[in-house]
Amino acid sequence: MKYFAVSYQYPDGAEDIVRLRPEHREWLATLLDAGRLVASGPHTDGAGGALIIIRLPETAALRDAEELMDDDPFTREGVLAGREIREWNPVLNIFR
Repeated sequence: MKYFAVSYQYPDGAEDIVRLRPEHREWLATLLDAGRLVASGPHTDGAGGALIIIRLPETAALRDAEELMDDDPFTREGVLAGREIREWNPVLNIFR
């Protein structure tokens, strides 16, 4: 499996984030059920944003991760201040 770390940045006054959060979490649940979501959650340091870890088949490329994450309601509705997706190699991990 290949892993990707997805970082979300939320805009100031993130009313749209709050409005779409239930739909976003339902979408994440579908990824979890499909075995694609490893973990997700907000940063708690007061700076906002969130981290999502996804896993895709070994043959996946960055574009595959981007296409998957494009289905997130936050992305579809254009409410994120930023998104970064990077391939990640969990050398020491509990994800086996």
